[in-house]
Amino acid sequence: MAGKAAAPGTAVLLVTANVGSLFDDPENLQKNWLREFYQVVHAHKPHFMALHCQEFGGKNYEASMSHVDKFVKELLSSDAMKEYNRARVYLDENYKSQEHFTALGSFYFLHESLKNVYQFDFKAKKYKKVTGKEIYSDTLESTPMLEKEKFPQDYFPECKWSRKGFIRTRWCIADCAFDLVNIHLFHDASNLVAWETSPSVYSGIRHKALGYVLDRIIDQRFEKASYFVFGDFNFRLDAKSVVETLCTKATMQTVRAADTNEVVKLIFRESDNDRKVMLQLEKKLFSYFNQEVFRDNNGTALLEFDKELSVFKDRLYELDISFPPSYPYSEDSSRAAQYMNTRCPAWCDRVLMSPSAKELVLRSESEEKVVTYDHIGPNVCMGDHKPVFLAFRITPGAGKPHAHVRKCCVVQ
Repeated sequence: MAGKAAAPGTAVLLVTANVGSLFDDPENLQKNWLREFYQVVHAHKPHFMALHCQEFGGKNYEASMSHVDKFVKELLSSDAMKEYNRARVYLDENYKSQEHFTALGSFYFLHESLKNVYQFDFKAKKYKKVTGKEIYSDTLESTPMLEKEKFPQDYFPECKWSRKGFIRTRWCIADCAFDLVNIHLFHDASNLVAWETSPSVYSGIRHKALGYVLDRIIDQRFEKASYFVFGDFNFRLDAKSVVETLCTKATMQTVRAADTNEVVKLIFRESDNDRKVMLQLEKKLFSYFNQEVFRDNNGTALLEFDKELSVFKDRLYELDISFPPSYPYSEDSSRAAQYMNTRCPAWCDRVLMSPSAKELVLRSESEEKVVTYDHIGPNVCMGDHKPVFLAFRITPGAGKPHAHVRKCCVVQ
């Protein structure tokens, strides 16, 4: 499989997937999900592959434990993955610890043709050669091969049971050292609140949390390395701008609760055309009459409202998006390409990188297209999130201009 392609260098595949739906309805969704995932693996033939999962185990982790074990076993032993003879799996299964639980799962697979891969031990501050397949779960806090944190409760006090946080690992492949960060940022608790201001209060919370992560991974404790941050950022379109654009010629009706006078619904109607309802907005309802606007030309017209990453323009880079919003898809398998009317569709799931990681990815481009940034399963029900991936090649010697990177392979 991998290693037979003509293109030079080490093929890398980075995938992010919010998989909560898979454990709420494993019978219908897991088989489809795995089939689509394996197709991407087969198409890109990576030597090194990272799969970052969020909401691993679903909403009710305790009830889903058997499904979790089955899913992990399938990934590690399936025929589609048989050429990956080394693996590291880190599962945060400590669901009884409200203080620490993030529901993150990070999977790393190494192809049999890939020699001399090292992983960083954050405690010993040195790299160790990766051999065999190992699974770490329950209390990841004591695992020296990663850093894990849950965001403090005061970051998002509205959500009492928040499980948002990040897991960081560091790798050395083909003379290149890089960090891989699995991240899950805070969601929008209410469409009505998100609509009130621009930028919304929720985007401010995400900005704070992501800034914290970036500061953490470039602090002075360890040598600096390139980094890829991929996960469910919960980035949303600027709701106020989107609504104003979609409903330019509409009139707005405000519906308030009789007892509290609180706004509970906004109804936007066309000024003429029998006052047809264009959009209904409630706390957890975003019902727009024409869903095609989110799918036409992969939703490109909406990218101007995707503004949250611009705050980090000097610290994070992303390839051009050429796929439709990754969330919230219908969980009904007969409506695989339809969005649910719960939220305004948005590009929540992303693969972002540091400026030095961007050089690593883009300097590997040749006349042959070897860099792909896309989503998985456009016409198949994958749950409420479509996984997103970045495939690229590290060219031989790409990391050598950075002297400290070369040292990483001179270890036990």
